[in-house]
Amino acid sequence: MNEQAGHGIEGNVDGSRITVGSPRWLDPGTLGGQVAGLEEQGMTVVILHRDGTPVAAIGVRDELRPEVPEVIRTLTRQGIGVTMLTGDNARTARALAAQAGIDDVRAELRPEDKATAISELSQAGPVAMIGDGINDAPALAAADIGIAMGATGSDAAIESADIAFTGHDLRLIPRAIEHARRGRRIINQNIILSLLIIVVLLPLAMFGVLGLAAVVLVHEIAEVIVILNGLRAARTKPAMA
Repeated sequence: MNEQAGHGIEGNVDGSRITVGSPRWLDPGTLGGQVAGLEEQGMTVVILHRDGTPVAAIGVRDELRPEVPEVIRTLTRQGIGVTMLTGDNARTARALAAQAGIDDVRAELRPEDKATAISELSQAGPVAMIGDGINDAPALAAADIGIAMGATGSDAAIESADIAFTGHDLRLIPRAIEHARRGRRIINQNIILSLLIIVVLLPLAMFGVLGLAAVVLVHEIAEVIVILNGLRAARTKPAMA
């Protein structure tokens, strides 16, 4: 059995050479009309060759997870742009993107094409790539942040990603982004408060406005406030309904 990355596989079955792959790799021949019809229905088509002759066209259609439109709307509200990178044919990709609410769609991409698209998007700012398949691994590695979804995702995707979620619910992503932003705000608050305490206490102590005991007391109270404020970062908001 031989695998052609991003195209398909081929091997010997009962003495016949069987090849299965994308219509962009395998000539559909007389099955061209069936391929077009399946693609019009929003399906991704796989061609089956036996000894170099097309014998079957198989239509496969992905179904959106029910939470996807909500997740896309939430990410948009958070000021995050969303681009779909897929190896599916353009018709299927556009149909799924319309259901999800995604405007920027790049279809019929091989693994290396996805990595190239990530590099192009990175020119406009930091990019996070979300995926779970072996074809997503190069793009996950190329992104500023690679996010692998699901513990059952391919080993290559999980190893290439910076973050791996154990669940499959995509609502984890906007929640994680909001939690990270909230944690950053709290850290910045604590840094600013600590610097202000030092800037204010130092001259007050140097010019005798406050005694040593008062300076120590104010400093310790400020430390308690910083600790309590930092503990807020451990709190999480409930999941979206």
